[in-house]
Amino acid sequence: MVKLSAITRELRLTLALALPMIVGQVSQMLIGITDAALIGRVGTVELAAAAFTHGVFGLFYIVGIGLLLPVGVFTARDHGAGDPAACGGWLKHGRALALMAGGAAFLLLAGLSTQLHRFGQPPEVVAVVRPFFLLCSLSLIPVFYFQVQRQYLDALGRPWVGTSIMLADVALNALLNWMFIWGNLGAPALGFTGSGVATLLARILAVAAIAIWLRREQAPAGRLEQAKFRAMMQMGVPAAGSLLFESGAFTAAALMMGWLGATALAAHQIALSCAAFTFMVPLGLAMATSIRISKARGEGRPEVLRAIGFGSLGLSSLVMLSFATVFTLAGTLLARGFTPDGPVVELAARLLVVAAVFQLFDGGQVVAAGALRGMTDVKIPTVITFIAYWVLSLPVAYLLAFHTPLGPIGIWSGLAIGLACAAVLLVWRFHRLTRLR
Repeated sequence: MVKLSAITRELRLTLALALPMIVGQVSQMLIGITDAALIGRVGTVELAAAAFTHGVFGLFYIVGIGLLLPVGVFTARDHGAGDPAACGGWLKHGRALALMAGGAAFLLLAGLSTQLHRFGQPPEVVAVVRPFFLLCSLSLIPVFYFQVQRQYLDALGRPWVGTSIMLADVALNALLNWMFIWGNLGAPALGFTGSGVATLLARILAVAAIAIWLRREQAPAGRLEQAKFRAMMQMGVPAAGSLLFESGAFTAAALMMGWLGATALAAHQIALSCAAFTFMVPLGLAMATSIRISKARGEGRPEVLRAIGFGSLGLSSLVMLSFATVFTLAGTLLARGFTPDGPVVELAARLLVVAAVFQLFDGGQVVAAGALRGMTDVKIPTVITFIAYWVLSLPVAYLLAFHTPLGPIGIWSGLAIGLACAAVLLVWRFHRLTRLR
């Protein structure tokens, strides 16, 4: 039995770490929103090309983030154990892995860019997308490199550094887009391609800024070791797979929505945008929980693991319950903020009622997964994620959507069932592991 006083004490510390992480995740969304707003002024074809590019980019980004998660976990553990040299070693190995992963992703996407016509996109989109696609693909290298350095600082208890740089990068990205799209302030007017140039430059400058700061914080590190790379891959590959299974399930759900028509797909996008925004809160909380649990293990304090984990789960439930209430009572109002189309608004409002249900489970599963990563438990959670989304969720979604009158509601009901399964099993596993310890 965990004492309430212990949960309250640990939750206060977790919140102090989680708040800047939540702000950082929201700032990432703002970059995408800013890009869409500016590119939309260039033309509809260009906006469609950007949406296609960001969809492909997002899958590679998710895999890369999962692969690099061990940097924060292992750094926090060794920071808790009072070993700054080991912390510096994880940063050095993480940087090397980021360069390799980013380089490999770019080469793969560069090859893919010659085959974009095979993805069934409109010919006018394929005609303009390649330069932008290549620039965004190249920006994966600084994106991964930045994430490694940010995780390192988060693990050392300095989360506001990376978050502040990311917030500044939102403004810089908007300024550079304005310059390079339309040729302002003496920059060349590159149109749609200029947005890709702006995004790449903004991400490179963010890496430079955080690297300058790290010169004050980085401990000396030894040479690269195969054992450290092996440890990172043993944790990072399953973590990447788990994130890919979840994001892939939502991509598949969008595909099924498209089979039901444009109205269903538009409503799906509106509801998903609302759910993705509120998801940033438990996601930031999960990242902080992972770091705090790993640090507590390094400090030799296994007795606080349950207080940290269940405190975060309780807070996530309260926050997501609040969002669920808003979705239920103000779904129509939220949908009207996206479009005046009556049928789309009506369907989106109904989808938001389903989202209100899976909000609770979505917050629980991401926080539980973060807690388990802090304990370096990733293989079984990856299996759980695969079963929940690909064995249960998507088949049920298809069955309800196309073999019952539920239609679009059936797809989201299937997603809710999968999220509920993942949440219950991941929380149970965390309970079981910490109880045994």
